[in-house]
Amino acid sequence: MQLVPTLFLVLVVIFVLVRLLPGDPTSAMLGDRATDADVARLNAQLGLDRSIPAQFLLFLQRIVQGDLGTSIHLKVPVMRLILERMPVTLVLTGFAALLALVLAVPLAFAAAMRRGRAADTVIRGAFQVGLSMPIFYLGLVLLTVFAAGLRWFPVGGYGDDWGDRIWHLFLPALTLALSLSAVLMRNLRASIIEVLGAEYVDFARSKGLAPRLVLGRHVLRNALISTVTLFGLSVGTLIGGAVITETVFAIPGAGRLMIDSIYGRDYPVVQGLTLAMAVLVALVFLATDLVQAALDPRVKA
Repeated sequence: MQLVPTLFLVLVVIFVLVRLLPGDPTSAMLGDRATDADVARLNAQLGLDRSIPAQFLLFLQRIVQGDLGTSIHLKVPVMRLILERMPVTLVLTGFAALLALVLAVPLAFAAAMRRGRAADTVIRGAFQVGLSMPIFYLGLVLLTVFAAGLRWFPVGGYGDDWGDRIWHLFLPALTLALSLSAVLMRNLRASIIEVLGAEYVDFARSKGLAPRLVLGRHVLRNALISTVTLFGLSVGTLIGGAVITETVFAIPGAGRLMIDSIYGRDYPVVQGLTLAMAVLVALVFLATDLVQAALDPRVKA
């Protein structure tokens, strides 16, 4: 139920912020040689000559009807653009999330089990380097070394089939995953160290349970509770990073479309994409709460 007022507030913020963008979309669309009459006529067609409350009511009415409007520049429905571009961004962010978990979970275990040793220092130091680099800079470094230099991966694009897409998206996904995995690793490492000192873990060991069973059933499950919450909260950052990454690697996803639409003052596309991303993040938060409740029975109560 909290999603309903949250999404309504998102709609208000989207509508207001888009109107605060500098420039005039009709002037950008018609060009510098457009007359005042041409600008006024196009504003009337787009409904931009109405008052702000009237524009917002019209915006809400269209959202309820499933109509996100038509792109000012591309002349196609915004919903069609979202359905074409959003799957690319979803594949990229999903791939990045998977890589982040693959990197963070085993290395967090290795660092926690060797706390204070050389392996722990090396793992934390390596992740700190990735965490301190901006996403765009990290992407440029990977692109220069592994794509332009070694030619192991393509410079950009999305590919045709699934195998080709995984090959094209590996570097962009790794760019997003390195920053997220550093945060997850540090959090999970601290949680594992804390859980290892808990009394119920000592009791499980005193019962003679196998170390693998103690680590899997008691340590990992309880240590993952805070990490799952952090992972869900980081999804918004992951999607925001995809906007930059898609631009760096020339990926035809929703993030790159968002950048092009902002520069082009394409109000309907910016509003539709922002709303779609907000709904996506809200659903991820809901899934995070469900997973957390499954891991921690106290949350259900």
